Amino acid sequence: MQFNSFSVFTGTLLLAVSPIFAAGSLDNADGVEQTLVTASRAPLALNRVGNATTVITALDIERRQSRYVTDLLRSVPGFSVSRSGVEGAQTQVRVRGAESNHVLVLIDGVRASDPASGDDFRWEQLTTGNIERIEIVRGAQSALWGSDAIAGVVNIITRSASSNSIGGYVEGGSYQTANGGVDGALRTDGWRLSGGVERVKTDGISIARDGVEDDDSDTTTATFAVSHNDDGDSSFDFRLRAVDAHSQTDPSDFVTGLPVDGNSVTDSKTLSARALGKLRTHDGKVTHSLTGAWFDSRNEFLTDDIQSSDARSDRQTLAYQADIKFGGDQVSLAAEREETNYEQRGVGLEEDMRVTSLIADYQGLSFGQFTWLVSGRYDNNSEFDNSFNGRVSLAYELSDVTRLRANVGTGRKNPTFTERFSFFPGLFFGNPDLKPEKSVSYEAGIDQQFIDGAVRTQLSVFHQDLEDEINGFVFDPDLGGFTAQNKIGDSQRTGAELAATWTVNPNLELGAQYTYTDAKEKDAAGVETREIRRPRHEGGLRASLNSDSNRFGLTVAADYSGTRTDTLFVFPAQTVTLGNYWLVDVTAQFRINENLTLFLRGANVLDEDYQEVVGYSTLGDTWYLGLRASFGG
Repeated sequence: MQFNSFSVFTGTLLLAVSPIFAAGSLDNADGVEQTLVTASRAPLALNRVGNATTVITALDIERRQSRYVTDLLRSVPGFSVSRSGVEGAQTQVRVRGAESNHVLVLIDGVRASDPASGDDFRWEQLTTGNIERIEIVRGAQSALWGSDAIAGVVNIITRSASSNSIGGYVEGGSYQTANGGVDGALRTDGWRLSGGVERVKTDGISIARDGVEDDDSDTTTATFAVSHNDDGDSSFDFRLRAVDAHSQTDPSDFVTGLPVDGNSVTDSKTLSARALGKLRTHDGKVTHSLTGAWFDSRNEFLTDDIQSSDARSDRQTLAYQADIKFGGDQVSLAAEREETNYEQRGVGLEEDMRVTSLIADYQGLSFGQFTWLVSGRYDNNSEFDNSFNGRVSLAYELSDVTRLRANVGTGRKNPTFTERFSFFPGLFFGNPDLKPEKSVSYEAGIDQQFIDGAVRTQLSVFHQDLEDEINGFVFDPDLGGFTAQNKIGDSQRTGAELAATWTVNPNLELGAQYTYTDAKEKDAAGVETREIRRPRHEGGLRASLNSDSNRFGLTVAADYSGTRTDTLFVFPAQTVTLGNYWLVDVTAQFRINENLTLFLRGANVLDEDYQEVVGYSTLGDTWYLGLRASFGG
């Protein structure tokens, strides 16, 4: 494989900053140590993690004023976004060249991937309202979190009450877009209550690239949280999240394989909840956690106002975990029971799956600058062979400004209910004989600081071997339609990521990132081919500027995607190449007073004409004006 573009970018950056190397700290620029709750089964300091990580904070979200989380993920190394049309349309996220359902999404600890949608997370329904923090851990995490976590984990953490406050925003703009939200928090006598509601609505444009009929979307999200902690040895936390989403789309023409104007609608309702109780014993050396989680989804598909399909799912999870500290180290022992139910109404299909899991996660923290993380997970599955996944992660602080990282882990992705059982007459026939996908992933990296910590870089190289990859679009002439099959041979994903930030001064921060991904698979003839919708080259630049008084702020983000291939699903299928593009977003904010802020944001301000999925429209330059209010906090 060739790293030409990567080498040029890396060499230029390192040559530029190496003459000004100086001592610093691997913690935050403000000296506060970051703690992650996703990289291990118990909270862990960032400098102890062997995986490449990214944390998107509430400040990052405020600076961008993006309405969809995927607009923020475009700037994350290793992430590739494919949206089938305009805002609110089906959106997929691939990490390090893996499949879109190979990344696990947690929302407040609840597994949020939708079994009724092929285990894909519904990214088009994830808006940024009431989100406090997004933790991203790249690399195989099945040893910690089970199926789906082959390529990484994205953990969405919603706000909890830190003080009494109330706030909200209103915004309007291009294509009759009208967005708004309100949130509040109350804290008293050990109790914390918080919640919020956000609605994002647009008339949109035609999803079909050659169409003329506008396709709209409307998403409403409500969250609620209550917790109690009397500063003693026990605590309780409850989270609830509901999403009601509507989106119009266009059907595909079976002659051309391209979308054409039509009246197709998807209506979805999702409800998730989690209750978490903790008890500390043995002078705080042992923490017991008991968690109950519930996820429920309803997806209705209509054509010309007549229901064409209805898929539903629900998932219940009960888990116990003990975190035990000893001699400076810590071990987490957990047991989980998960039951998932799937129903495709109209064809009378009802299926379920039960998984009982035992997890052990060891944090070796007492070896000075050296950290060991060793994890193992055993899954007893009602539908597939029992399995074991493991992970070894290493981090070594070579100096105050240099940290070395490495990890190896196995992953597993069970076939989805859709792939195994779904039935659409004349179109798709499920295959109940599918085997789980299995992988082995490797990663090595270095985190480096320069200029007293003002410049921070993160370099990672990665490789993954995937066995029994599932192809969900195999034409079977005997069935007269498509089905799913395990591929023969391994698929391989190899690449490198580089991210850098430079805090020039308290008012100016610059950032850059680049990813090279080589994702290959073998076709039916055994010929190695490039996997679709995975650009080899991706990257981006960003800058955030604030005035001395913090009354004015300006953020510019430019995200680059290189050429990608895609498939026209005709018979026989055809591979096409989609061009490279830059997406430039700009956000300007002006603080009127301590309670009111006026903001203007522009997306794709260069009016780039591009495609992420063949035949589907994308928006040109769009502009939005809004007002945000905040009281207390």
